[in-house]
Amino acid sequence: MRSPGNDEELACGFLLTEGLLKGRGELESVGHRRDPRKSDFGNVIEVVSTDASALDKRGWQRNFVSASSCGLCGKLTIESVRLQAPPIRDDDLKVSFALLYGLVDKMRAEQAGFDETGGIHAAGLFDREGNLLILREDIGRHNAVDKVVGAALLADTLPLSGKILLVSGRSSFEIVQKALMARIPFVAAVSAASSLAVELAESSRMALVGFLRGNSMNVYCGAERIA
Repeated sequence: MRSPGNDEELACGFLLTEGLLKGRGELESVGHRRDPRKSDFGNVIEVVSTDASALDKRGWQRNFVSASSCGLCGKLTIESVRLQAPPIRDDDLKVSFALLYGLVDKMRAEQAGFDETGGIHAAGLFDREGNLLILREDIGRHNAVDKVVGAALLADTLPLSGKILLVSGRSSFEIVQKALMARIPFVAAVSAASSLAVELAESSRMALVGFLRGNSMNVYCGAERIA
């Protein structure tokens, strides 16, 4: 279940954050199904890899394809995620409280879908100066994150080192996992973080912030990244 729009980004981002694609170099083509004789014409994205045999060797397994929910969502174990994505390397990303406090308003100003519906999530990717680089909206938070990651993959700007990911609503385990796969070292959320999200972020040397509202926030881990 997803909000239509940026479907190629959603598909590519999902495949990367699930460990099937490793980067733009493995993507041969992506696009809507072109056969109008098929009943699902226009509602199916076909992704072709440059090396299909590599996908079989990665042993990917998930209990379902994709939905708008959150949580473990069919992952086998946290350990399987850690095998695919090692901890973030030490870097020099450090941001101020003032910069973090300003991110929500910057993202909110660009949420056209929320303005129209009042019920759609957003994910925004920012640089270390607080500039909004990519914003995507979707009925599901993790779909919005996949669209952000997919946009970066298609633009061949991965890994997203030194970037900040902001999500509306909660920060679930899966949000942190997707950020880790894209190598984003800093995740912030407007609402709470789950205990599994905190555990994964801390063990992966990521910063995780929740309840980012007005001039307050909860810093769950990675306080050394905040000046």
